[in-house]
Amino acid sequence: MNSALYVGHVRHARRQPVAHELRWPLYMLYLDLAELPQVARPWPLFGTHPALLWFRRADHSGDPRVPLADAIRGLVHERLGFTPSGTVRVLTHPRTFGLAFNPVSFFYCFAADGVTLEAIVAEINNTPWNQRHCYVFDARDGARTFEVAKAFHISPFLGMDLTHRFRFGLPEARLGVGVENLGPDGAGFTAGLALERRPLRGRTLLAAIFGHPFMTLSVLLGIYGHALALWLRRVPYHRHPDDARTTSPE
Repeated sequence: MNSALYVGHVRHARRQPVAHELRWPLYMLYLDLAELPQVARPWPLFGTHPALLWFRRADHSGDPRVPLADAIRGLVHERLGFTPSGTVRVLTHPRTFGLAFNPVSFFYCFAADGVTLEAIVAEINNTPWNQRHCYVFDARDGARTFEVAKAFHISPFLGMDLTHRFRFGLPEARLGVGVENLGPDGAGFTAGLALERRPLRGRTLLAAIFGHPFMTLSVLLGIYGHALALWLRRVPYHRHPDDARTTSPE
């Protein structure tokens, strides 16, 4: 089975105009979308229908009536001009107690052999605007580091004049993902996931749930707590591009 549980931590850090760092533990599910029927069946606490942990198709990109793997392959074709020939696997947070918020989910698109990585899709959500944007990367040449101009407003404490540098590890025994912001509005910001793979079994899943019973809520609280700390330290506030004036707290 390709599906697994990943356990570890996420870290956010900035150097400008004030130094600030946030680190908290988490777990994420790594799901082979072709395995969903068999993966969801054994766990009464996890499913593709309402459950304690709920992987809900409509929480991700594309028409909810279209299977998610097909929607992601279609997105890759639209952006890169080719269609991945194999399975699609996603690293994500499921809904917990009905609450959903994924700052980012990563889709790994493989060739027909199920081993060769062909594309990576970073699906980013922002709060409180509830918008979604996907960055799509061509991995067929073995590249794992990509730079892309920022095209989506996420944090009100980072402007739009920057470039994201993504670094991806392969989803193996350990999995790392890093993002560095470059440019005038980058603020020396870096973020990263450092995760270790666990088998997706009853014991490991229950340990993760009881170790982090309110995973989605903790992510939201971490984001808003981080924002409050920056606001109190008078870090410049960047409005949504629909109203792109830049102000500082009074």
